[in-house]
Order: sequence, then structure tokens, then C-alpha cells
Amino acid sequence: MVEMLKGIAASDGVAVAKAYLLVQPDLSFNKISVEDTEAEEKRIDDALAKSTEELQQIREKAAQSLGEAEAQVFDAHLMVLSDPEMIGQIKQNVKDNKVNAESALKEVTDMYIGMFEAMDDNAYMQERAADIRDVAKRVLAHLLGVTLPNPSMINEEVVVVAHDLTPSDTAQLDRKFVKAFVTDIGGRTSHSAIMARSLEIPAIVGTKEITAKVKAGDILAVNGIIGDVIIDPTEDQKAEFQKAGAEFAAQKAEWEKLKEADTITADGKHFELAANIGTPKDLEGVHNNGAEAIGLYRTEFLYMDSSDFPTEEDQFEAYKAVLEGMGDKPVVVRTMDIGGDKELPYLTLPHEMNPFLGYRALRISLSELGDDMFRTQLRALLRASAFGNLRIMFPMVATLKEFRAAKKMYDEERQKLINEGVTVSDTIQVGIMIEIPAAAVLADKFAKEVDFFSIGTNDLIQYTMAADRMNERVSYLYQPYNPSILRLIKNVIDSAHAEGKWAGMCGEMAGDQTAVPILMGMGLDEFSMSATSILKTRSLMKRLSTEDMKVLADKALNDCDTMEEVVELVEEAVK
Repeated sequence: MVEMLKGIAASDGVAVAKAYLLVQPDLSFNKISVEDTEAEEKRIDDALAKSTEELQQIREKAAQSLGEAEAQVFDAHLMVLSDPEMIGQIKQNVKDNKVNAESALKEVTDMYIGMFEAMDDNAYMQERAADIRDVAKRVLAHLLGVTLPNPSMINEEVVVVAHDLTPSDTAQLDRKFVKAFVTDIGGRTSHSAIMARSLEIPAIVGTKEITAKVKAGDILAVNGIIGDVIIDPTEDQKAEFQKAGAEFAAQKAEWEKLKEADTITADGKHFELAANIGTPKDLEGVHNNGAEAIGLYRTEFLYMDSSDFPTEEDQFEAYKAVLEGMGDKPVVVRTMDIGGDKELPYLTLPHEMNPFLGYRALRISLSELGDDMFRTQLRALLRASAFGNLRIMFPMVATLKEFRAAKKMYDEERQKLINEGVTVSDTIQVGIMIEIPAAAVLADKFAKEVDFFSIGTNDLIQYTMAADRMNERVSYLYQPYNPSILRLIKNVIDSAHAEGKWAGMCGEMAGDQTAVPILMGMGLDEFSMSATSILKTRSLMKRLSTEDMKVLADKALNDCDTMEEVVELVEEAVK
């Protein structure tokens, strides 16, 4: 039956393909007494064999797509599957207690997990607990005859359907096969949406009920430009979506003609259009979309894609690759922004009621727990600075004291390297991400000490409006064009300019076609966005006069009371 759902348009593009459900199956079972224990032991052997074969395939695929180092995590899983002592105990449990294989498996693996987790001062043992939990889940799924979803093994054209997608899920998606994704929750600024734009995969988020409505194999028509998804579309509807896809492709071809062009407005003013990236692999998209800089290199993916803290050498190579790949163009690298919804399995953080307002980002870096981790990252960055035009940015800064503490550590590591005879660039700029309202209000004081500001609107908006950007119930309060937000942004830009510094923006608002004209009028110097938004934004800027946009920005800041009034004002002006 044809059904249409409306969600939030998160990544442009159109696709028609069958649904692949990335939803965890029900792994519940009952403990049953059995007489034929040999049959249960055979079930265990069969489930182990299937799990081993599956993990070998996953490991091979991971080595091809992510590299040998990333694939090694699966070696630990394969070792668990072939551990004679643990398997022997599971089978012994079946024999001695005459219970079904599922029950014996859970009892023994839970015992091992509990034992390793109790060693809470040993990171290696904590990792073993996680490995056993993962493997036990896979073996249990085979015993129950259900399939665990695995996005890295998709080998046909599909639309991925999920409640939400984690960054690691999204990183495993192969653009060749994954034509779009649709989720129950999330917003335009959720990590999965941002990564979808980087991967150029059409995406719709926040549909609330897609996983409840769709079965594996249903045909889905997805329009990520307007946020519509149709379940089991008619032939006419398929044709309509395919036509919209062709029109979007034609529009993209027009934008691509601006790839080598400078970003010059109708009245001759230049703005810098930069790209946000997560890994060195994103450089291809940066160049293909004509970026003039990298305005945000999110280094936490180095940490999240690893089974342990990345070494100084690993980090140095990653930063060097990006700096060399950009030549003399600026690269703004954000120091690690772990915490909130970005967790590391090998870093035990305290449980918090509200992790987004808690122990995260620079707060970890400046603590005893994060000191070594932060200094290692700073050394890797300073060493890499000799290979390009580096700018370093500290995230989640609330007070001048925090910035001064981070800058002191930076200065100490810089001096140590120079004393060791290591070449360090003498043109590195050090700035902060403005994402906490306290820092935005005190921007005039910060501007005297930093080299630049980069406004992180994704968090600045949610903190200013006291509205979680991942929560659909309050998503109406995520208002980039609210006059209160615009006034904070203007204060930051003016404060930077008063001290002869530059101000950029690396939040998703920088590529928002409604926000761009106002930001031009406010005098924002650098706009950093998903690479796929650059050419569209360049095309828009070339049609607009900065002088006209100054008048527009002034009206938005002083004459408008609501976000809706601002949107109306911009639509009228850009028409």
C-alpha cells in the first residue's frame, strides 16, 4: 500500500531503491530444559562456524575499505570465537545442566564479561569484555536464526532505514550501493546528516516512524531535497521522483561550472568558501567542489575509528596528508571533540545526566585524564605544520581561563619540539570555536587573545535556545534565523574585526541558503560547510550585492521579532 512520510531534508538528492533495515533484531529467548545435549552442542558448533565465516568476510571488507589497521579489531573477535576454554565451558554447561544452547551461551559469556569489566583500571581487559559481548550477540543471532544487520556487507542498491545512524554506521556505507538513508530521529545537524552530505548520499531524518512502517525489501522513493519518502510508490510516482533526480543532476552540472571560480559577489567582494571534513579521505570531495580552504577538520574521527588512542605518528600522518593535499590553502584543525554523543569504547567517561553540557571536548583535554592525549595531539599538529597552512582551533571554550590554559600547553609543546630540533611553522594561527553563548557574549575580550573565531552554530543555537537539536519534540526551537542568534553572531564578527582578526563559521548554518545572504551582510569572512554545499553557495553569492545584503542584515537584526519574519525578509530580498 502506497504511503507517504514527511521528514527533515538532511542531504540533497533523489533515489528509488529497496529498503535495507538497519534495525537490531529481537534476541530474546527462554531457558529450556533439553534431553538431547548432543544436538544442542551441534547447534553451538554450527552457530560458531557461521559467525566465523561472517566475521572473516566483514574483516576482509573492512581491510579493503578502511585499511588493515582498522580491520584488526575483527581479529580479536575471531580469537574469541575460537577460544577453546570458553567454548568448552559453554558445551559443558549444556551437558551438566541440560539447558538449551542459547541459555548456556549467555550464562558463560556473561560471566566472562562481568569478570573483565570488574578490572576497571585495565583498558585492555575492558576491550576484551566489549569483544566478548559483540561476539556473543552474533552467535546468539545465529542460534535464533535471525540476521544481524551489517551496513559494510551491503552489495546491492538499497535505501538504508534505521532508527538512527551512528557515525561508525554511516562511515561503513558504500556510496556505490547505498542510494539514500531514512531515519526515525535526528535533525539537519545530527552527525549522520552531516556525514551523509559529505558522502553525497540523499538523506531524510526525523520521520518518527519509518522503521515501524517499512519491511525489508519494500521499494522506497526518497527525495532528500524536500524531505518526502514514499513507501511502495506507483509507477507514476517512481517516474516523478526519477524526473526530480534528473533535474537535480542538471542543476549540479550547472554549479560544477563554478568549480575553479573565485567566490566574488555581484559588487566584487570576495568571501572564502571552505569545507568541513572528518578524514583525509574527504579531500577528494573538497577538491571536486572547489573549496578555497578547510574550515573544520573534525579530528575526533581519528579517535572513533580506532580501537585505542591514536599514536602521535598516526595523527601526524593524517594531519600531514590533509595539509599537503591542500597546498598553501588554509586548514583549520579542531582539537578532539569527544563526549556528548561521541563516545570512545577505550575511554571510560563518567555517566552524566546531560553529556552535551558535561565533560567533553576541551574540558577533557584540560583535565588530568586528557592531558597526555591533548599534548600528543598538539605535538602531532605542530610537527605537521611544516607541510602546509595550519590553523588550530579549540572547541567548547566557555572562559578566557580555559583558552589561556590550552594556549599555554600549546606553547609548551611547541617550545619542546623546537628544542628537539623539529621544524615547526611560525605562521600557525590559534583560535577558538564559538559555540557557547558565554564566549559569544564575551567575544570582545577573547578577540584580543585569539587569532580567529569560528562560529559553531550547531551547538550555539541549541545552547542559546535551551533546545536539544536531536529531540524532535523541541526541533521547532532550533532556529538559526532567530534574531537572538543573529545578534550573537554579529557580536562575534564585529568583535573580531575590531581587533583586526577574522571570523568564520563552521556550523551547518554557513551553507544554509536562507542564512548566507544575512551572513554576507554581517561581514562574515569565511563560510565553512559540507563540501557538497559549496558550489550552490558560490552560485548564490555571485548573484548578490554585499551592500544590499548589509541593508538586509540590518533589518533582520533590528526590525524582525521572529524567525518567520526573517525568513520572509530574505525570500523577498533574494527573489
